Amino acid sequence: MKKKIGLGILIALLAGSFYGYTQWTKPHREVAAAAEDLNIAATDLFKAFSTNEATANPKYLDKLIKVCGTVADNSVTDNGVTTVQLATGDEMGIVMCELDKLTKQEKTSFAKGQTVCFKGLCSGYLTDVVLNRCVLTH
Repeated sequence: MKKKIGLGILIALLAGSFYGYTQWTKPHREVAAAAEDLNIAATDLFKAFSTNEATANPKYLDKLIKVCGTVADNSVTDNGVTTVQLATGDEMGIVMCELDKLTKQEKTSFAKGQTVCFKGLCSGYLTDVVLNRCVLTH
């Protein structure tokens, strides 16, 4: 009986280890080449999350979204990631687009007031809506 329990535990550990390994080594989704799941204005995306986050999460979270809006600001972090903030019409929040470091970006600096479109993965809402691995699109 003890041998069967020990064997069951060993099989469960091996299966769990294999699953963890496959998830850890899974390649990143190719954002630049993939078709977006949704196309939305930055103001509408922010409004959806700020109005009802519970309803917005299943619709936008972990989806590849094309978002268009007006540049409010842009900066480069200490680790070299360019972040572009899109205005939402609400002083309390923005749509933050972090450009993909894995994809060679032709343009990494944007003028305030410029209209731009990015495609990226929505990672959620704190006080801002955050899109990661963004690429400039038309």
